[in-house]
Amino acid sequence: MSEKRLEHSAAPAGPTADELLLSRPVGLDRPDAFRKTDPWRVLRILGEFVEGFERLGDIQNAVTIIGSARIGATDPFYQATVDTARLLAEAGYPIITGGGPGIMEAGNKGAVLGEGLSIGVNIELPHEQDTNPYVRRKMFFRFFFVRKTMLAKYSRALIAFPGGYGTLDELFEFLTLIQTGKMEPVPVVLYGSRYWGPMVDWLRDTMAAEGKISPSDLEMFRVVDRPDEALRYITDHQTTSR
Repeated sequence: MSEKRLEHSAAPAGPTADELLLSRPVGLDRPDAFRKTDPWRVLRILGEFVEGFERLGDIQNAVTIIGSARIGATDPFYQATVDTARLLAEAGYPIITGGGPGIMEAGNKGAVLGEGLSIGVNIELPHEQDTNPYVRRKMFFRFFFVRKTMLAKYSRALIAFPGGYGTLDELFEFLTLIQTGKMEPVPVVLYGSRYWGPMVDWLRDTMAAEGKISPSDLEMFRVVDRPDEALRYITDHQTTSR
């Protein structure tokens, strides 16, 4: 019996879990070096999701507006975005944008003019992107995929105005989620037939013609050229889906 007691009271072969937790990691020169590791990044990602769900959890039937950050207030698409967002806000739709300049600013401005909820979900970029002055509820994200999750979760429609790589990324993220059944079908609007027309032609004449997508996938979006067309397509879709 005494031999068993001695065996149980012997020191462990290696460091305990608590000792490892409280010890200074070998090879890390700075006390805060752990904050540069992947496990710490996981915690930051988790924190962004939690904050996003808390800040946006009360949003219903929002419309996300995406498009170029590089256009100015004199661009015709800037005013078209303002008018579209204003009509949507007047109809009771909260407006979500990336919170930056260009099309995003125009979307938030239209939401304010329409006395609706104006939301901006900004992103950390190499060149700092300030939140535009028309955002009334703002959030800041470090990770693109977290922000795109928030847009997909709380939007019931997407309007893509002319834009670049980021616009295409967010547009096809929505279309992919709908196509694969990961998200319920929502209205997707491409504003500006002259801008989007060549891309739609390629989707139809190359991708669909070669069987890379189904012909029915081309029905997942609508091309419009007027603010009232965008509003009508979104409201008609929600009426028929009830």
